[in-house]
Amino acid sequence: MSSLVERLGYTADTKAVILSCDDLGASHASNEGVFRALHDGSATCASLMVPAAWACHAANNTRADDDIGVHLTLNSEHSCYRWGPVTHSPSLQSGEGGFPRTLADLWEHADPAEVLRELRAQVERAMVWGVDVTHLAPHLSAITLRPEFFDVYLELAYEYTLPIRLPSTISAEQAGFPFRKLAAEEGVIFPDHFDHDWRADSSTRVFDAIATLEAGVTEIHVQPAIDTPEVRAFAGDAADGWIADLELVTSDELRQRLDDAGAVMIGFRALRDLMRS
Repeated sequence: MSSLVERLGYTADTKAVILSCDDLGASHASNEGVFRALHDGSATCASLMVPAAWACHAANNTRADDDIGVHLTLNSEHSCYRWGPVTHSPSLQSGEGGFPRTLADLWEHADPAEVLRELRAQVERAMVWGVDVTHLAPHLSAITLRPEFFDVYLELAYEYTLPIRLPSTISAEQAGFPFRKLAAEEGVIFPDHFDHDWRADSSTRVFDAIATLEAGVTEIHVQPAIDTPEVRAFAGDAADGWIADLELVTSDELRQRLDDAGAVMIGFRALRDLMRS
């Protein structure tokens, strides 16, 4: 059977890289940072956090050729900056308003039927806003490694014929179920390699990933934002990492390292086109 990169039209030894931006729509600072990363930097795609306060602004400012997915969102992790379910589903609400802050709280109370309804509504709202949705990528991996929610993930991917993000640094044994095998059996496409870990200083992680690129399709993610009083007020120390991500993804050093590694830059749209063919 041909590898994913060969099915995309490249040779088997090609090192294809998807450089993706998370949290588009989370704030004005995120919108500005992600669009700079896409239009002036090395980023090739982004994912839209539909329930967040600045999502409509992001959708309205998306260019026709931007590669934008939906950042399926079931958590609102900031203490004083909240967003909640667009379906107002009771099991997805926390006692302090909006989505639960932690994954443990979400997993303890979320009804899978309400999760499916909510995440389908997020995809549909992005489409109503005019976004040509190219992929699905869960926020905080909330539905990736829980069997009862992974079924929702696959159902949405199958329903909308969209590729998905799946980690490659977690084994089926660690997860407790063969998540990558299940997705492949349903005909859902996902990158070969993805390290889902995010740390405050992404440069070490990103440069390590580039230095050790393997043949196939590798997704590398960042979370760029511009430096504003608002983002520092609600995000605290995390803002330093987001601001550093913007500097990283628009830097000449990153471009040079990608070139030196022989990386072929692609977006999720290529995977979507393959899946729909």
